[in-house]
Formats: sequence, C-alpha cells, structure tokens
Amino acid sequence: MEPFTDLPRVRSDSMSSSVSQGSRSKVLLRQRLSQLLTCIDDMSSDDEASEEVSRTLDEAFQLCGRFIPTDAFRLHIVTWNVATAEPPKDVASLLQLDVEPPTDLYVIGLQEVNATPVRFLSDLLVEDAWSHVFMDTLAPRGFVKVTSVRMQGLLLLVFAKQLHLPFIRNVQATYTRTGFFGYWGNKGGVTVRFSFYGHMVCFLNCHLAAHVNYALQRVDEIEYILETQDFDLPDTPHVRDHKAVFWFGDLNFRIADHGLHFLRSSINSGRLHLLWDKDQLTMMKKKEAFLQEFEEGPLNFKPTYKFDRNSETYDTSPPRTWFGFTGKKRKPAWTDRILWRIKAKTFPPEDEDEKASTSSDEGLDEYPLQVTQDKYTSDMSYGASDHKPVIATFSLEVKKCFDTPLVHVSPLGVWSADQEALLNYTVQEDFLSSTWDWIALYKVGFKSALDYETFVWVREEELPETNEVIQLHVDKDEIPLLGGDYVLGYYSTNMQSIIGLSANFQIMESKRAVMEGLVPENINGLNQ
Repeated sequence: MEPFTDLPRVRSDSMSSSVSQGSRSKVLLRQRLSQLLTCIDDMSSDDEASEEVSRTLDEAFQLCGRFIPTDAFRLHIVTWNVATAEPPKDVASLLQLDVEPPTDLYVIGLQEVNATPVRFLSDLLVEDAWSHVFMDTLAPRGFVKVTSVRMQGLLLLVFAKQLHLPFIRNVQATYTRTGFFGYWGNKGGVTVRFSFYGHMVCFLNCHLAAHVNYALQRVDEIEYILETQDFDLPDTPHVRDHKAVFWFGDLNFRIADHGLHFLRSSINSGRLHLLWDKDQLTMMKKKEAFLQEFEEGPLNFKPTYKFDRNSETYDTSPPRTWFGFTGKKRKPAWTDRILWRIKAKTFPPEDEDEKASTSSDEGLDEYPLQVTQDKYTSDMSYGASDHKPVIATFSLEVKKCFDTPLVHVSPLGVWSADQEALLNYTVQEDFLSSTWDWIALYKVGFKSALDYETFVWVREEELPETNEVIQLHVDKDEIPLLGGDYVLGYYSTNMQSIIGLSANFQIMESKRAVMEGLVPENINGLNQ
C-alpha cells in the first residue's frame, strides 16, 4: 500500500490566529446557527417567526460568504541550487507551462549561479544566462519579468502575466550577506516584496550554511535575515510584516543520525516517512517559535541532494582527502525547501461574553488572503547540478483591494513611422508620481519593463491632476519601421513597476521600410 496517496492540500489564510485558523469566524457562525435553531424550535405559523428564520439564515450565509475570497491566482515557485552550471536549453518541464488552471505568477530562486569575478561583472552589464533562458521561455506566453535581485550566486526572479502588471505595485528588493561573518555574499538571502492587488507579499530566497553539524547556525542565519531586512513602507517595514511570506532556497538542513545505508534503503523502498523525524528543519521547528510560523507541505519526494551530475543516482564519488583527512560521501538530504507564512489577523481581546455574541464584524479582515498549496515536488529530469530543483504551486485566493489601474494609457489615431504619433494618459487615482516616470512602447511579448522600443517622459514641469487628460507626442523616427502588435505602458519610478497598460494595438508598416528594402513593396495589403 502506498503511504503517500490522496493527501489533502495544505491551506492557510490571513483570518487565522496563531493558535487556531479561523477560530473567530467559526465562533460567530455557530452563534448565528444557534439563533436559527432557537427560531426553529419556537417556530409557529405566524409571519413574525418566518421572518426571523429568514433574517437569521441571511446573516449566517453572509457571514460564511465574508470569508470566501472572490478571486483566485496561481503561483508557481521554483528553487534550485544550480552548482555554477549553465542553464539547460529547455525549462518547460520546470515551469509546467501547460498546467491548468494557468499560472499567474512565477517566482524562481537560484543558488550558486556562476559568480566568478569576470562572469559576475559581465552579468551586471547584461542579463545573466539563467535570466535569459527564463525570459525567452516565458515572454512568448505573455509573462513579463517584474523584477530580479542578485547577490553573487543568489538570484531571484519574479514574472507575472502581462494583465496583472498594473496591479503589482511598490516593488522593492534587498539582500543580506551571512557568509564569512556577514561580509561575503556566497551565503545569505535575497528578497523581493510587492503589493499584489493590494495584498503585501514577500519572497525570500536563501542559501544557508552547509554541513550536517551547522543546523543551529542555519537557524541563526535565517533569524538574522528576517530581523534585519527592512523596507520603506511603514506598514510592512520587515519581512514578517507582510500578509504572505514565501521562504525557499538551499536551506541546507540535513537528515541527522541515520547512516548512509538506512537512508538509501528507505529512499529506494519509498519509505520516506521513516526519515521525516530526523530532518533537521522539522526538528528545529519543534524548538524555535519563529520557525513554527512557517508551514510546509509533506516531503513526499526524494531528497534532492546530493546526486551525480546528469543522473538520478545519489553521490558515488570517492571520498576526498584534505590535509591528510578523508571526507565522507554526502548523505541524501532535503536541502532544498519551500515554506510559507501567513500573517495572523490580530483580533481585539474579548472582555465579556456579550461582546462575542454581537453581530459586529469588528476586527475581521475585510480583504482576506488564503493560500493553498496544490503541489510540492521535485523534478528529477534535470541533471546539470548535484541538486534537483524543487517546485511548489499555490492557489492564492484574495479579495482584491482594487481593480482599476492608477493610470489609463491609450494610443491616438494611426501609428506609423511615416508620421508623428500621439498618445493620451490619465491619472485615475492619486499616487506618488514623479517627473522621472515614463511611458514606453513595447512589442507584444516584451520581456521586462526595460525591453521597450522607445519611451517618452511624462510631463516635465508639473505633475498632472487626477482625471486630467495629458497628450504626448512620439517622434516618427522613434517608431518601429515594421508593423506589428504593440502596447503602451506607464512606468512609475517610485513604485518600480508598470502601473498602466493600454490595450494591444497595431503599428502599420511604413513606406520607409519599403524604401530601405525591409519589406516588399506591399504596404498594409496595397500594392505600391
């Protein structure tokens, strides 16, 4: 009998307390249903009793509905220690591109990206090879890189469906070094946070200290990262202030006590549960309160370290010798992990029973966020590294705090390189705009906010009023000669994101393109 079948999905939500998820909502719902039962017991044929039953039922169902978010989004997280390897040509399996329902957000955390001095400096000038392969794969499917952050070998990438871009705001990134007493970035954490439809979410990619004897140091390192990383917004100055935090990476926790033979025997026979109790992260969660705030799905996949490269065989390399000491083969371990944390809603204290029995919803989150882990697994087909990548997919169920872009952008008239083009933009809601904001022309399928054809600055002298229509000109020499589908995007310097997108529109092939021999003499379907 298979021990790991039909396991329930792991779910958590922002309405839960640290003791019992949704306990307050259940109490209030029980009170409404108790009132209903009382009405039924006392029910007579008169209209007054019927009205009381109807009213109480309505209140009960409204209370139930209050905790059911109205929009669901799919999040796909990958963590992989790539051990300085070059990226594979095909990452489709890693990204599960054709999954249903389709993915809305991709978050990819890599460790040990090649960071030799020459390579690292070149990556600062142009996108690194790993970023390129993910952008080249995702852009044709309508995904845009929201942001990325790099600290030596640590790399964190965030992609979103184009339609979500105007609702991703206040993007910030930071990093923390923990290698060599905090002076070296080979170990540590890189973080990206942003507002997603008004919900503050945070993604933390870590590479912690190695070796089986350093479990306490790993705990100290993640605690240090969580406590010291800070951000500009007053409501979410630290990582754990965000409504949802996803923590992942090569956390380097090992399996303690068991010998190599027992480990391999348990793995080969599929009895992974025999190893769970000795997993160091599981053990540390029982001791450290701050770790208990993070949730993790069951480890129903094989340990992801250490493998012979380009194989599914655990380490067979001969023991190495340093200065006369012979090392041991690396034992298999779940070093690569993905966890998450939902910030608990803080309810006001209850002084009296009467306060709990009232129908007031005071203290309840008007815009809840619920996280359900749908999948937690590894992909054994990738062999470039001695680690296997780990994948987790989540359903984010939220009630949107807003669904209107801050800025409306639209092209005017026909666009062609044969004439100057016009566009309009309107600030629909007040925000901290800047004269450094710009509106860019993107080809449909663009890779990032910087992957534009051309751009124009917004009004330079003074900022626009709300609902004021502003018209800007685009020089014809800046417009692409060849036709195609394009989109305009308003980029906010302060929010570090595109906060307004036009509908897709077509740029017509220009006569100049024909003159320069770029296209045949057939312009827009007319023979010339």
